[in-house]
Amino acid sequence: MKVFAGNSNRHLADAICSYLNVPVGKASVRRFADQEIFVEIQENVRGEDVFIIQSTSFPTNDHLMELLIMIDAFRRSSAKRITAVLPYFGYARQDRKAGPRTPISAKLVANLITEAGADRVLTLDLHAGQIQGFFDIPTDNLFAVPVLARDVKEHYDLNNVMVVSPDVGGVVRARALAKRIDCQLAIVDKRRERAGESEVMNVIGEVDGKDCLLIDDIVDSGGTLCNAAEALLKNGATSVTAYITHGVLSGGAVARIGASKLKELVITDSIQPTTAVQSAHNIRVITTANLLGEAINRTAMESSVSSLFD
Repeated sequence: MKVFAGNSNRHLADAICSYLNVPVGKASVRRFADQEIFVEIQENVRGEDVFIIQSTSFPTNDHLMELLIMIDAFRRSSAKRITAVLPYFGYARQDRKAGPRTPISAKLVANLITEAGADRVLTLDLHAGQIQGFFDIPTDNLFAVPVLARDVKEHYDLNNVMVVSPDVGGVVRARALAKRIDCQLAIVDKRRERAGESEVMNVIGEVDGKDCLLIDDIVDSGGTLCNAAEALLKNGATSVTAYITHGVLSGGAVARIGASKLKELVITDSIQPTTAVQSAHNIRVITTANLLGEAINRTAMESSVSSLFD
């Protein structure tokens, strides 16, 4: 087994390799003057089981091209098996035709990764589970719930906690956490008037006097979370904390979260935190390195990955 990394999230790659007790593979991923990507594998990988750690986060297209070119380089270097490890799978929100004459970009990206030469994919909390079916190669979709549940148990009195889904579509994800920590579930019903804006309409469930935990897979602009936090507090919640797997946090999201009524936003390191995120007073980052490292180890050993979540 050899583990390599692109430029998207070197801190996470280092932490995963530390868990596995293996060095990060030697590879050069750099740019020509015109920003073309050049990859050079600097050690022998013939017959090796290769894992490439690369989130397709901002700048999404650059990191996606790095991944594709790295896969091609390993295929041409006679690696026995190539596993693309994507802690964050970009383009996942475009998983269906949302309107006439629009693409299904998640399927296109799945095709690109497959055609580049990947033998299998390992990813974390896909925005929609059906994206697994977009790949014609084995795909493992890991869940961050065990990592989030462990953090909740360390920081909260579970007798006074209410798990909340910020929208109807995220109920399955929220229910998984509620079941794991044995607490009740509420739902924020919202109506989206236009793209990028959300209006909270109603809170389904009794949140009065509860420490509410908003659960979702992606936080981008932060508008939905901030509106949901206000609605929950108006309905009597004692505090509102958000637990989100992928901290995209584009544009002015960090400032918006900082000025909001959220007690805290907890995100994982599936996307490398920016300087603004690291310095924010109410954003905390927890690691998924052990979860991803164990999944990589089990994949290499041909043992069960799904048993990680039993």
